[in-house]
Amino acid sequence: MAQRDHGGNLDDAIARHGGNRGEWIDLSTGINPQPYTFEDPEPADWAALPDSGAFGALNAAARRFWDVPDGAAVLAAPGASALIAQIPRLAPYGRVEIPGPTYNEHAASFAQGGWALSEGPAEAQVLVHPNNPDGRLWSANDLSAPLRVVDESFCDVVPERSLVPHAAAPGTVILKSFGKFWGLAGLRLGFAIGSPDLIERLAAMLGPWPVSGPALRIGAAALSDPSWAERTRDRLARDAARLDALMAEKGATCLGGTTLFRLYRVPSAAEMQTRLARAHIWTRTFPYSGDWIRLGLPPADGWDRIAAA
Repeated sequence: MAQRDHGGNLDDAIARHGGNRGEWIDLSTGINPQPYTFEDPEPADWAALPDSGAFGALNAAARRFWDVPDGAAVLAAPGASALIAQIPRLAPYGRVEIPGPTYNEHAASFAQGGWALSEGPAEAQVLVHPNNPDGRLWSANDLSAPLRVVDESFCDVVPERSLVPHAAAPGTVILKSFGKFWGLAGLRLGFAIGSPDLIERLAAMLGPWPVSGPALRIGAAALSDPSWAERTRDRLARDAARLDALMAEKGATCLGGTTLFRLYRVPSAAEMQTRLARAHIWTRTFPYSGDWIRLGLPPADGWDRIAAA
């Protein structure tokens, strides 16, 4: 299967520009560069099938952290992408509205399921909230289709704007990505929050033990640490403002984003990407725009390299 256009394709950058992974700074994703630190999982987390108690602990932590309403259900999954691939099966195929440009896996998944893309009202809608790559935010008033999917993969930086309070409404599925805000994308953990009938059907599609024992333990610990989340939001806001100032000095115009990634307009996105890649710094450009470039936040020791490049 051909790889769709995404960030995180560092191997391609290395093949073109040399070096090894340890020499590169990857700004092509919106992953927190300072991930949540955790205690090592127990040996049984690796050796035994995950039990119902571990799933229950994770779901309880998720309900508390996101303040999930009583009428909504929660499902842990092996990443938000696994849920995106199944969601089109929740309703008979018809038309789906996906305002763009946005994360392209949603349209690909619905198209594979036989749905037709629509620019107006449809039987299903997908709202990426905040939107990737421009950071556009939506409201409950924008939810209109019988099946409405809200992708909140980046919403943990602005929890006050979350649409989780509306998750119990019929036809609603809200997606949460653990990898972005907590910086643990390799753990492959995500969540669906929504009306119980849809969540039950998604659970059946995923089958038993969809999440590994280590991911259950680490996820429950992280979601039970709200003080880490508050400190992280403050740091991300400061670093995003710092990146905006640096890019403005170089003539870039900020078009939006979130505090995990920033979108800029530059004279030539391809030229800037190549210039940075020669310094082993990888960024994200878009096939539909010649002047948009997206940068994630660098690690603490990466700022001088970015400024110099």
